[in-house]
Amino acid sequence: MARKPIIALVYDFDGTLSPGNMQEFGFIQTIGKTPQEFWKMSDNIAIGQDASNVLAYMKLMFDEAHKAGIRLNRAEFRQFGKHIRLFDGVKEWFSLVNAYGASKGVKIEHYINSSGLKEIIEGCPIAHEFKHIFAGTFIYNEAGEAEWPGIAVDFTAKTQFLFKISKGIFSSRDNKRVNESIADEQKRIPFPHMIYFGDGQTDVPCMKIVNMFGGNSVAVYNPHDEVGKSVAIKLKRQGRVNFITPAVYTKDSRTYLVVCAIIDKIKAESDMQRLAAKM
Repeated sequence: MARKPIIALVYDFDGTLSPGNMQEFGFIQTIGKTPQEFWKMSDNIAIGQDASNVLAYMKLMFDEAHKAGIRLNRAEFRQFGKHIRLFDGVKEWFSLVNAYGASKGVKIEHYINSSGLKEIIEGCPIAHEFKHIFAGTFIYNEAGEAEWPGIAVDFTAKTQFLFKISKGIFSSRDNKRVNESIADEQKRIPFPHMIYFGDGQTDVPCMKIVNMFGGNSVAVYNPHDEVGKSVAIKLKRQGRVNFITPAVYTKDSRTYLVVCAIIDKIKAESDMQRLAAKM
């Protein structure tokens, strides 16, 4: 019996599934800062040191937590994740898409590819929906407290995770197998079976790679943010994405219609390839 095609839906997190940065839903308030103050301080570190924006915010989280007497451990991070706001329909989205895929004879898998923190995402209400979460992490000491960045994911580093998803590699550390050459037909999830969701310029490298190898990229935007909408329109005009849609994930949303249409296309092409192989 032929294996069901697997379709990977790969999501950025901040601005894609959630209307804001994950640090803004508990952590920043706990250290006594406003989001504007925190991100300005982070930008100043990055600019002043000519450093990575991601490493800058991770260092700032570490420093400010210690000043406020907060123990940064996995349990604390997951507590912050519980308070993350999600766009309309996100909580029900996964079961909707999974059911539609099953009705078409395909298997749907969901992945996160984020410059945020894995530990916070693991605490959010939808964490269990993902096959794997690729995101930044800290290194923890023997007492279980964060003491150093372990993985910092910037917008170019995110591209490597697409190749890991394609090859079925779920280790962020593994840099050997991801570079090994594998025939397309042997990849667990070929790129034409990928749908990438992002909200802005930091997602452009991933969007371009997915498009270049035959997959589909979708730019989403906060329906209450005209600036975000203009960014999505620009991405579509530049050919960076195949579709744009408001970040609404209900059954009657454009997002659902787009994804169902892509699933139909992937299934039809898979069936044609299978028939051609038999002939």
